Amino acid sequence: MSRITQVEVFPVAVPFARRFVLGSGAVGAPGNAPDQSAAVVFVKLTTEDGVVGWGEQRALPSWSYETAETMAVVIRRHLAPILLELTPFDVELFHRRAAQRLSPAVSNGFPFARAAVDVAMHDAAGKLAGVPVHALLGGKVSDEIPLCSAIGVGDQDTVRDHAIQSSDYAAYKIKIGGDLDADTAAIETVADVADGKPLWLDANQSYRPAALKQLLARTAHVRTIHCVEQPVPSTDTLAMGRLRELIDLPIAIDEGSFSAQDLARAIRLDAADLVVIKVCKSGGLRNALKTAQTALAGGLEILASGLTDCGVAFAAALHVFSQLELALPAELNGPELLTDLYVDGLSITKAVATVPTAPGLGVEVDEERIRAESIDLLYR
Repeated sequence: MSRITQVEVFPVAVPFARRFVLGSGAVGAPGNAPDQSAAVVFVKLTTEDGVVGWGEQRALPSWSYETAETMAVVIRRHLAPILLELTPFDVELFHRRAAQRLSPAVSNGFPFARAAVDVAMHDAAGKLAGVPVHALLGGKVSDEIPLCSAIGVGDQDTVRDHAIQSSDYAAYKIKIGGDLDADTAAIETVADVADGKPLWLDANQSYRPAALKQLLARTAHVRTIHCVEQPVPSTDTLAMGRLRELIDLPIAIDEGSFSAQDLARAIRLDAADLVVIKVCKSGGLRNALKTAQTALAGGLEILASGLTDCGVAFAAALHVFSQLELALPAELNGPELLTDLYVDGLSITKAVATVPTAPGLGVEVDEERIRAESIDLLYR
């Protein structure tokens, strides 16, 4: 098989089309200032036959511990030597050797960096085999994936304007930030605009059980709330379990579950009704599917999400989620929130994404632009 002969890393400051704030802090905003563009790390693998595979993940240290600097260093210094001994098909062997070199400790070790490489391996493997990535994973069951709009924390007018602009979307994910008055207003505002579409609340660890109970009491008249995601700190799995006894609304675990093993512990502790699956936190595509299988075995429903993925990671997510039955439309918000996706070949019509069918990820990457916009980092 065709061995990997070159590994290249390109951090790029991908600007946002609109300001976006989570309960854990700001993600990005329009403009080119360093604090307004969360860095995306692109990875290019080249094989001895000249086949290229692209991967990508966002650095978002307010959400997880990895930064663009750590991702670049980990890939260049630690993962590249492993890759140069493998072919793009050796995904499981890559992860085993990566875990030996960078111990995963309690959960995943450097999952964002590994996910970027994992996506690139799948892209190259699909091109070598002449099949789309979803075929490598067992085949898709859905040709299209409806998308969920992501409404960030903000003032009432901003929230309303965003919800109105997102009228094509099949559901709304509302970011809440721990302010009872502001969050109540946001939920009621989006509910007024949503016209019966499901609402998905996401606290990003910004609440405590008693305060969340108050928020849900205030918004009990909103009958379209489907679930609340990760209301308490990710390390407090027991609080998630207590919340399930305190409130009637289903609870989704996200930051508290990076791996299949994490989710198995949460299931054992009765800590969740649903799980949010992201390729980035899983460390790659097959690891995301392992989490999905753990969820199904434990009786949990599945929610699909990402971290404002640019075009490469967005396409990878479509391949994964095309295999799964989702409880709500997928919250893959890159096309909604970013100014550009750096790829051609994606088809999104009225907030419904078509799963690519060309070999590999099925998209054409704008390598010239990525190289031109690549930024220097403090540590190389």
